[in-house]
Amino acid sequence: MFKRKNIALVAHDKKKQDMVEWVRWNKEVLAPHILVCTGTTGRLIQDTFITEKHNLPTKDFEIIRLKSGPLGGDQQLGAMIAEGKIDVLIFFWDPMSQQPHDVDVKALLRIAVLCNIPTASNRTSADFLISSPLFESDYKPIVKDYQDYIRRSIEDI
Repeated sequence: MFKRKNIALVAHDKKKQDMVEWVRWNKEVLAPHILVCTGTTGRLIQDTFITEKHNLPTKDFEIIRLKSGPLGGDQQLGAMIAEGKIDVLIFFWDPMSQQPHDVDVKALLRIAVLCNIPTASNRTSADFLISSPLFESDYKPIVKDYQDYIRRSIEDI
């Protein structure tokens, strides 16, 4: 059963072109879904499809743009993940450059793992993720209940 997913797309500066190329290459797979992007990444993807006219009407490509990552977009996305509003995170991060907002990046990746959503960190893992038979299904990830952990932490105080 097909389920329209909210797919988060994030890319560090040196990986933005990789993300644009990946979205271009996978446009048919991604088009039925909602793309939730941090600011600049979303603008670059929008601009690519508006200017190149990939035989895909822009109106059929729904893109929600958040703030730029360092200006709060990573935190906005983390909140959406925590609220169960994001199904997949594709985050092309740059392992060779220090980011001024590394704390926000770490928090975003942490909440993605905590909420057990599928996460890809490069083109290959993103290709594997969207080509899985589970991608087009109504898959519900199992989310661990952390209440015991929270209760024990409070008791330790």
